[in-house]
Amino acid sequence: MREEIKKARIKKRVLKQYPDARIEYMNSGIQIMSGEKFIAEEFYLPITACEETAWEYAALACKTSQQFNRTHPMRMDLSDIESKINRINKRRGSRRKRK
Repeated sequence: MREEIKKARIKKRVLKQYPDARIEYMNSGIQIMSGEKFIAEEFYLPITACEETAWEYAALACKTSQQFNRTHPMRMDLSDIESKINRINKRRGSRRKRK
């Protein structure tokens, strides 16, 4: 029972990011495709012979891309940084000394 829940959770994670993800059977093995894109190809994960492993590789690719997007230094452009600094300065209020 526990393994079935784990499999469902992995599949749900992939389908949340790629709603049109599907299993594609090829001569070399099984891979999870989203449209014409092999999901795990960007991270050089191999094509496998097992469906469960294919879903695990796709989930790993989704998780890794999410982590890269969260921590990548170029994810914010200057307008985002400027608006963030303006919000902080607005909260801080006036810091001038009064005489």
